[in-house]
Amino acid sequence: MTDIAGSRWVITGAAGTIGSALRVALHEQGVELVSTDHAPTAPVGARDRVVIAELADLEALVESFAGADGVIHLGGIPDEADFHDLADVNIVGTYHVLEAARRAGVPRVVYASSNRLTGSYPAGTLVDPSMPPRPDGFYGVSKVAGEALCRLYADKFGLSTISVRIGTYEEQPDSPRTQRTWLSPADGLRAFVAAMTTAEHTAVFYAVSANAERWWSLDAGAAVGFAPLDDAGQRGPVAPIDPSVPQGGDFATPEFSTDRMRR
Repeated sequence: MTDIAGSRWVITGAAGTIGSALRVALHEQGVELVSTDHAPTAPVGARDRVVIAELADLEALVESFAGADGVIHLGGIPDEADFHDLADVNIVGTYHVLEAARRAGVPRVVYASSNRLTGSYPAGTLVDPSMPPRPDGFYGVSKVAGEALCRLYADKFGLSTISVRIGTYEEQPDSPRTQRTWLSPADGLRAFVAAMTTAEHTAVFYAVSANAERWWSLDAGAAVGFAPLDDAGQRGPVAPIDPSVPQGGDFATPEFSTDRMRR
C-alpha cells in the first residue's frame, strides 16, 4: 500500500461507521487527521483533531479545510429519506464541501458515492461506471447529483475529484445480495488510499471486494490503483439470485421510498 505518512486529510462524517474505522486505520499509517461531523466523536489518537461542523456551514468547512492535502467526504444522510432532506444534506452539503475545498486551496476531494446510484440495473448485468446511472431511490439520485458536482469542480475549477461508489461495507457478507456487493473493511481502506493517492485528476470507481459473483466491474478501480483482496465466496457458498431482479433488491421497491416521504 502507498506510503501516506505525513499527509493531512480532513474526513467529513467522521463519527459514522466508515469514518470511524477509516480514521483509526489512517492514523495508524501516520496520516494527520481533521475529523469533522455534526455529532461529537472522540479523537482516535494524537494526530486527530476533532471539529464539530455542519455541512450547511460553508465558512466552518473552509476553516477546517485550511492546509489540508485533501478531503474525504463521507458526511450526509446514508440511506433513503425524504427527498427534501436528501437535497439539503447530500446535494447542497456536497456542494459546500467542494466549494470549501476550492476556497481553501485543497487539491483533492474524495467523494463517498454509492452503489445505489446504479441499483435499478438487473442482477444479471455487469455494471461499469461509464454506464448511465439508474438509481434505485432518491438516495441514489442524491449520489448522481454529488458525482455530477464532483465532475463539474474537476472540469471547471481544476479540483481533483475521485468518486468512490461504495459497496456493502460490513465485516462479513450476510445475504445473497451482499455476497455480491460486499466491501470488507480492509478493502475499504485500500479503496480510499487508492483514491487519495492516484495520479488521475478525476475518476469514478466501485469500491467492492473481489467477490467472485460481483455485479460491478473492477477495471476503473484498477486504473486508480485499487486492488481488492477479499472475496465473499471464500466465506461460504454463494446463493443464487434471479438475474432479472434489480441489483438494489428491497431498496428498489416503491415502498422503500414512499414510506420515507414526509406526509
